[in-house]
Formats: sequence, C-alpha cells, structure tokens
Amino acid sequence: MSNPVYLGVIGVGGVGTAFLSQLARLPNAPKLVLLARSSQTLQSPTPAYSPAIPAADWKTAVETPSLIKSGALSVDEIASYLSSAPGRSILVDNTSDLTLASSYPVFLRKGISIVTPNKKGFSSDLSLWKDIFAAAAEGKALVYHESTVGAGLPVISTLRDLVSTGDEVTRIEGVFSGTLSFLFNTFAPVSGPSGAKWSEVVAKAKELGYTEPDPRDDLNGMDVARKLTILARIAGLEVQSPDSFPIESLIPKELESVPSTADGIKEFMTRLPEFDGQMSAIKEAAEKEGKVVRYVGSVDVGKKEVRVGLQYFDKDSSIAGLKGSDNIISFYTKRYGGNPLVVQGSGAGGDVTAMGVSADLIKVVQRLQ
Repeated sequence: MSNPVYLGVIGVGGVGTAFLSQLARLPNAPKLVLLARSSQTLQSPTPAYSPAIPAADWKTAVETPSLIKSGALSVDEIASYLSSAPGRSILVDNTSDLTLASSYPVFLRKGISIVTPNKKGFSSDLSLWKDIFAAAAEGKALVYHESTVGAGLPVISTLRDLVSTGDEVTRIEGVFSGTLSFLFNTFAPVSGPSGAKWSEVVAKAKELGYTEPDPRDDLNGMDVARKLTILARIAGLEVQSPDSFPIESLIPKELESVPSTADGIKEFMTRLPEFDGQMSAIKEAAEKEGKVVRYVGSVDVGKKEVRVGLQYFDKDSSIAGLKGSDNIISFYTKRYGGNPLVVQGSGAGGDVTAMGVSADLIKVVQRLQ
C-alpha cells in the first residue's frame, strides 16, 4: 500500500479556487488537512489528521464541528503542523506573497515539499533561489513551480529536460505576458493598421480583466523580467535579481509617480491618452520596415545577457502571428539546431494556471509515494 500524503494549501483567490475545484476531481488526491487564507485557517485535528477537509465543499467546511478553525497561523506553526503528519506532506502556495515565498526553506528543511505558481521565491535575490534548492536537498523534499512561467504551459519542465539530458541551450526568446501579448496583437495586428489608440487598447484589456488592477504592474515589464530570471537561472546563468538587467517600461515617465491607489489608477487611465503619440510613432516605425512591434523577453546564454522590451518582427514570424493573449517561448539549442523547440498557448488565467499546479502536485505525489 502506498504511503499517505498530506496536503496544506495557502491562498483561495482566483488560482486557489480553481485549484481546489481541480483537486476535488483528482483520483487518489492527497488528504487536504490545512487550508489557509489571509485571516482564517482550517485544519484537520491531530494526531490522526482526520477527517480531511473536503476540497469540493471547502467554503462550507468551516461549519464542520470536527475541523479546527483559527486565525492566521505563522510560517513556523504551519510547518510544524505539516511536518508532524503521519506521512509525507506537501504545501501548495497559491499566493503571490514574497514573505511566504521567502519562507520556503523553512518548510523544505522539515521535509515538506513545495508546489506553487508564486514567482517571487524563484525570481527575487539569487541567494533565496540557492537556499530554496539547498533546503530541498537537505530535507529530501521536492520543489515544483511549473506555473511560475507560462501558467499551465510546459515551459519549465521542457527547459529542465533539455538541461538535464545534456543539451546546450543557447538562447530563449518569446512573448511571456498574456496581457502584453493581447495589447500588441490588438494594437499592431499583422493584418495592417488597426487604427486603435494605445490608451484605448489598455482600457479594453483592463475592462476584460486581462490586466492587473493597476495596469502599470503589467506595463512596467517586471512580471516578464521575473519569468526571464527564472528561465535564465535554470539555463545556468547566475542572474542576481530581475532588476539586474535592462527592462523597457511602457509607463510614460510622467505617470510613473502617480500613486497606486484607486484614485491614482483612475488618474493614470485618464492621462494615458496624452501619450498615445509615443506608442503610435513606435508602431509606425515598425510598419515602415514592413514589420510589427512586440514586447518580448530573451536570454542569450552564451553572452550571459537577459533583456526585456520592444522589438520589431517580420509579419510572417511566429511571434508576430500570435492570437489573443497567447504566449510563445522558443528554445534554441545545439540539438534542435536552427529550428527551435517551441511552446505556445494560453499563458494566463486561473484555470490554466491551476492546471499547472495540479499537474505538479500529481508529479510530487507520485515521487513521494
């Protein structure tokens, strides 16, 4: 009989809710014994760690008298609870919290494996990246974070397979942001001038829920830079942090200091049309060369260079031809020669991100058992 595996989950936002819905349908799913949100924690009672929390009915499980309800627990309390379970345990972090991500080594040293879409732990300071994987080796625990790049797309697993089988990755290039993909595919389509103003396209994307509540969190390029930092590190480059290489921001200088409050966001959106001319000039310059402009990230492994920003592409290129909010990532390697290995598809959204988390969870459970 396989060993029991116990599961703690932190975060029930868009990705967290989608993940719990998928968890409820997984055959042989691990026992959900801890569910934490910002102000409340639900636990199965010790020492039996039973009954488990029903993933399908987690919202009403708080009424179950046999489960323990409390306020927010500290990292040490959660780690102590999971490490005392009568079997191996896994923590799924569905937040984007840097403080929690910085605590992964605490869990890993106690033998608790980590599965997460949270980019912060893997794209912040290089010392944290090294500490996470050293702690995993020390605690004989596993770390899976496929959904930190490209949501449910097999980007990280593909790169790790290339590296671990001895292929030489020379360059990685692509469109890594579903939001910026949508913006440029709409603003500068391959079919010719769209007539759409940049500010109108940003407003439409915000209305559709494609952007962060403050669109500047997408337009500053930092989300793409974090993803590139992760891939560059897996490819063998010691990138110190996501601000250690050039990132081209699409925020007009005059609007950078507008506060991130509700009123500030409103002011940013109201004033953005003043700067439409800047983006139109870039689009028209590309058109004069028979090309389109796209926001891309690239890692040149040989030159040890990472860059994030605008580039012109031929209209028949795979990057130019993307639809909607799709991502595309091309891996140029020694084995694949002139034709890169390409991963393409939807790179944003709660359901596809949660799918990447669920797939990672299945892999970790299989390895632990």
